[in-house]
Amino acid sequence: MINLAVEDKYLIEKRNILNEVRSNGMSLQEQRFFAIYLAKINARDISTRVVRFSLEEYQKIMDLGKLNLAHLHNSVDGLLGKVIGVTLENGDHARFQLFKKTIFSQDKNGGWHIEIDAHDDALPLMFEFKERYFTYELWNALRLKSSNQLRMYEILKQYESLGERTISIDDLKELLGMKKSEYPRYNSFRADVLDVCKQALEACTDIKFAYGPSQKKGRGGKVTALKFTISKNDNYTDPLALADFIDLPNSRNSDTDNVAEVAETEFQSECLGLLAGACDNEFNEAEIQVLYNLVAAILPRRVGESIGDFNLKAYGYLKHRYDELNMRAGRGEIKKRFGYLKKMLDGAVKEVQEEQ
Repeated sequence: MINLAVEDKYLIEKRNILNEVRSNGMSLQEQRFFAIYLAKINARDISTRVVRFSLEEYQKIMDLGKLNLAHLHNSVDGLLGKVIGVTLENGDHARFQLFKKTIFSQDKNGGWHIEIDAHDDALPLMFEFKERYFTYELWNALRLKSSNQLRMYEILKQYESLGERTISIDDLKELLGMKKSEYPRYNSFRADVLDVCKQALEACTDIKFAYGPSQKKGRGGKVTALKFTISKNDNYTDPLALADFIDLPNSRNSDTDNVAEVAETEFQSECLGLLAGACDNEFNEAEIQVLYNLVAAILPRRVGESIGDFNLKAYGYLKHRYDELNMRAGRGEIKKRFGYLKKMLDGAVKEVQEEQ
């Protein structure tokens, strides 16, 4: 069993086949948690499959904000229910869960901890492999602000030694966990995804990239594939240590020291209480209901997707748009913040309807 120790660097060894997982629907928090999990295990020692976090650490990693039981349970259930699909080296297609069990336990000092164990079927993807994998230091994943940015980093880092990667836009969207129908216009995809990732990776990670069309289709010259040129980046912000990211309190007098003291949501609906946390509890229950309805129209629930998993996906999307609201507010005062956020979501709903 591994404790989360204070170290400056953690090395992630990730199999190529695991990095090519498509449409797993992981939020930024879940991707970040998985990266930390891979950094904390020893890929050469399967006995390290159980990783232990303090409740404070887990709260920070999963970006739970003011901790409440509904959000805590949903985040744990989301991790346990996360199913991935891979194409095995023999051509077979397999689907299985990444994690199989979590245990909440209390130490002799009264502090609560979460232990998480990998699913048996996922072990061959995480342990005892000798080839077809790539490595990176964990700090590269800690400052990135969206799931697109973190996935783009891994997608390109895998090919860093080759210096380039050519990929169709449809395949890239799948690897990013997006639907092929999202961003039907290349200019929007370029501005909202590619250029944002380009800027983020150059500012926060050890690689940078340039890109351009490699294939066009039809009279209008629709871009269907891209060529990425990947190079080492020496101009990033100073690496962020995991201990600094976690930013643990110095004393044990935290509201999270006792699970019984974790606050329950004040909303009548646990689902809406969860979504309120994505907006730093700025809006009331009726307003959150309106936002939830819009998010549900933007991100329709997939066949077989649990309501808990969908709510976590909705949380991640709403938090992304709320962060965007705050970014825009930094450029100029926004007086009616709920109305402004609602208008942003209305625009996204309209785009979805136009694509259908």
